[in-house]
Parts: sequence; structure tokens; C-alpha cells
Amino acid sequence: MYDLIVVGSGPAGFHAAELAGKLGKRVLLIEADELGGTCTNRGCIPTKSLLHGAKLFHQAQNGAAFGVNVGSVSYDGEAARQMMEDSVRTLRGSITLSARASHVEIVKGTATCLDANHVAVGDTVYETDHLFVATGSVPAIPPIPGLALGGSVGTSDTALRLSIVPEKVAVIGGGVIGMEFASYFSLLGSEVDVIEMLPEILPMMDGELARQMRRALPSISFHLSCGVTSLEGGVVRYRQSDGAIGSLTPDFVLLATGRKPKLAGLDRLGLSVTRKGIAVDDHMRASVTGIWAIGDCNGKSLLAHSASRMAEIAVDDAFGNGEMTWDGVFVPWVVYGYPEACGCGLTEDEAKAQGLDVVSAAVLMRASARVLVEEGKRAPGLVKMVVRRDGLILGIHMMGPSVSELVWGCSFLIGKKCTSQDLAGTVFPHPSVSEVLKECAVKVSEAL
Repeated sequence: MYDLIVVGSGPAGFHAAELAGKLGKRVLLIEADELGGTCTNRGCIPTKSLLHGAKLFHQAQNGAAFGVNVGSVSYDGEAARQMMEDSVRTLRGSITLSARASHVEIVKGTATCLDANHVAVGDTVYETDHLFVATGSVPAIPPIPGLALGGSVGTSDTALRLSIVPEKVAVIGGGVIGMEFASYFSLLGSEVDVIEMLPEILPMMDGELARQMRRALPSISFHLSCGVTSLEGGVVRYRQSDGAIGSLTPDFVLLATGRKPKLAGLDRLGLSVTRKGIAVDDHMRASVTGIWAIGDCNGKSLLAHSASRMAEIAVDDAFGNGEMTWDGVFVPWVVYGYPEACGCGLTEDEAKAQGLDVVSAAVLMRASARVLVEEGKRAPGLVKMVVRRDGLILGIHMMGPSVSELVWGCSFLIGKKCTSQDLAGTVFPHPSVSEVLKECAVKVSEAL
């Protein structure tokens, strides 16, 4: 008899199992594949490893302006993959060690959830008082006529296995996954086209920054407000906003059209499921008593750090005082491209749509002396801050070097209900990229 059974070992499942184990609960973690879920094995970690290599390659090619001349530069895709796989193996090993340290039992196999208290793996049935579903998500495949996965057409999983850089790449979808891989292939010299059915890339991003992002990627061709009509014989055809049909003949087609919840093995539970995933409340409770759904499978926020936060909320609800609840407003997002982009809180359009009286200000990234000396006077990048008329920070959105390392602070500021005046009065180190946040806070405070 277990206090908790967790199905799925991604950021949500593993973190929940570890937390409950540290509380002295008897915990069983069931995983059908490799420990770490999509994030460790096929998502966050391997893509960032490949992106880092591509950025180094790009920097080596363009180092002459800083006095660095390296002669002929080449990219070894197989070596990059080996580095990626070594990092993934190391992290999986760390997860195993952490599970043991937290006294979490691990069973490898496909779980079939019989009810809220019983889970079968093969012929063995395990019993529990609490069940956490953390089954994650899988790539969503759009119903494009002629589409057949395999060969030169694949998802992000396929792209991670490529050891040869394609000359021409068509990316279907301009969201986070699409833009990260578009940036990756572009840095390696591929001719990249992005087809996006919406009027702008990165729909969660502030519109002003999304436009800046496209301008910062001149080597990528964008086809906005375009829907793919067929994918046959190596030809991608798409309908443009004026009704005309365009076509591309890439060497590789990346389907980056989002992800959907993985719900296999859950049929018998009778859970309420929406278009996005398993329906849960702000405590992560599913519609059946004794079951919590955390991470990608509930569709609230398909981010690894969101999944970890949901794990904390569910464990607190099941074994703590139940005071923690979900608030996605101060959950940050990041696009790890070149340049990076990130944001937290409301965009200006979202705030105005809620009827809020807001003021915004934007500052170029090269206002930072460090960005100027390291990236040059034409370095792309922008910081935008959205505040309520009394100065309360509602959203901060950034594009530029190293912004992924700053956005946690934006989450803290918004979560703690800080004002632009608070931030403007804070001492920042000089020279640092972070100084742009202070510059922006001063600018928006002066406009109040």
C-alpha cells in the first residue's frame, strides 16, 4: 500500500514524487520510458544543448570584429549529438540518485490506471491512497493532406536525431518550438522558412517584441497568416492571406504545431477532459476524488517549470495545508533562440483588454554597456515594461542576450506586487545586462 503513486517521471511527476518522499510518504513512481520525461530526453535539455553548439559555431564565424580569427570553421553534427546525449544521460542519472535519496520506489513499465486507488503495470496491481497523473504530452500532428511522418518530414523528436544539417528547412508553426529550431537551423547555415497561420509569431509574446524578433532574424523567411494546404512529394503548399498558393521544396519539414496531452492508460478513471487536457481546479485536483493531474497532461501551461510548480501545489494539497494554488500570471516563458526572448505577466494588449489603465515603456538592449561591448552597437533587443497607473508592475517582456537568466526576477517582482518605483530604486551591478531593467523601470515611472 502506497501513500502516493505517480504516473510519469517528467518535471511534474518526478518533483512530486521527490517532495512526497521527503515528507516521509511511501511513494511509487511509474515510468514507461526513460526517467525525466520529454523535458530531459526529447525537449528542454537536448534542444538547449544543440542550440548552444549552434551559437558557438555562429560566434566563431563572426569573431573577427572582436579580434578573434579562427580560420575555417566547421560544424560536426554527430559530435554535437554525442554531447547532447551525454548531458541527457547525466541528468537521468541525477534523477535516479535523487529518487533513491528521497526513498522513492521506481517501476519501469506502462501504467494502466484502474481507478483512483489501483494502478496496474503488467500483471501487478499497486494500491494507493493518492494518485497523481503526470503523463505529459506528445506532438500534435495537424491533418494536412498528404502528410506522412518519416524521412524528410518529422517533429522535434526527429530534428534532434539529425546529424547532417539540411540545406533547406521548412518549419510549420511559429510558436516556441518552431522558433527555437528555426533559429538553430539558421545559425548552422540552413535556408529556413517559417509558415505560421496566425498574423504573428509567438502569440504569447508582446506584439512589439514579436515584430522586433522577426527583424532580428533576417536570414529566416516568415510566411504569416498562411495555412498549409498539402505536403506531398516533398513540396509544401500553403495558402497566403490573399488566397494565393505558395510552395516550398525543403530538404526537411519540421512540424512544430504544438503538443497535446498524453492520456493513454487513463480511460477507466472517468476523468473530465477538455480540449486542452485533464480538467483540474487551482489545487490540481481532477474531477475524481483522490486524483490530481499535473504538468502537460492538464494543458494549463506546457512548461517544465510550470509542471514543477504544479507538483508543489498538488503535494501541498494532498499532504500539506492546501494553501498553495495555481496562478499562471507570474509564470515566465522563454524562447531560447538567437536572440533569446522571454516574458512574464500581462502584455500591454492583454492589460488593456482587461480594462486596466496602464502605462508602458521600452528600452533598447544596447542601452546596457555590457550588451554594447559584447554584442555591438547594432545588437537587437528590447525590454518592455507594462505597469498600472499607480506603478504596479503587470508585465515585463524582453528580447536579447541572456534574458532567460533575468526573467525569474520579473516573476518575483510581479508575484510580490512590486512597483516600477521599487525597481527603479534598486542598485544594479555595472556593466550588466540586467541594468536595462532598471532603465526601463525609471522610464516608465517618469511616465506615470
